[in-house]
Amino acid sequence: MLNFCSLYSGSSGNSLLVETENTKILVDAGVSSKKIENGLFDINIDPSSLDGILVTHEHIDHVQGLGTFSKKFDIPVFVNQETLDAMPKQKDKIDCKNVKTFEISDKFSIGDLQIKPFSIPHDAANPCGFSIWKDNKKISIATDIGHMTPQILKQLEESLFIMLEANYDPEVLRCSSYPFNLKYRISGPNGHLSNEMAGKTVSHLLDSGLKQVMLGHLSKENNFPELAYQTVMNELINNNSFDKNSLQLNVASRDIHSKLINV
Repeated sequence: MLNFCSLYSGSSGNSLLVETENTKILVDAGVSSKKIENGLFDINIDPSSLDGILVTHEHIDHVQGLGTFSKKFDIPVFVNQETLDAMPKQKDKIDCKNVKTFEISDKFSIGDLQIKPFSIPHDAANPCGFSIWKDNKKISIATDIGHMTPQILKQLEESLFIMLEANYDPEVLRCSSYPFNLKYRISGPNGHLSNEMAGKTVSHLLDSGLKQVMLGHLSKENNFPELAYQTVMNELINNNSFDKNSLQLNVASRDIHSKLINV
């Protein structure tokens, strides 16, 4: 068994669950500790049963409830040193025994899960995505990506499932009320991934065994779930090898947990 559930996903907060028969982990804790508790209870998971929390980077929409949640339920936090040092308020709340640092590119284990971090281009201290294995099944989580690179694509290949950022639509962003410098940050090389680039990424990965995709981290102001879905689908249809019956494509909700995806 290898399951994935998006508890919260979007520019206002992110927290994801990965579980097997024996291991349960969160990826990020970017909403309040109470909201994380409620999200877990909604899918019948006791927060105290978690085996760890992986941290992608220090931005508030990924770590808002991290320290409080870890402290309350005595849960280990797996984070690289640069990211840990960049979030002193969260760091101070985490018990020293629960701080588990890793080097990006070094594989490590939590229970029966094998985890491989990989670097991503984003305006943070040392941001990363994660590929996660249970036996021979691989899933990957890649959000907050300023631009797609051959190195990231290589890390995502052979994933059966990916949680992939589709943050914004360029035209919606251009017409939004955001100031120019914020628009530039979002669309810049260390910002976020557009719907179109998400589609091109999924299209590339079809030949390596990809079966399920969840689009996540959508901007509230600069995107719409239907637009993200259709843009990605259009990119896939343009790929002559695409078979719509062979790929499940979903969009994560901002405030409502997704269905449990079995890989």
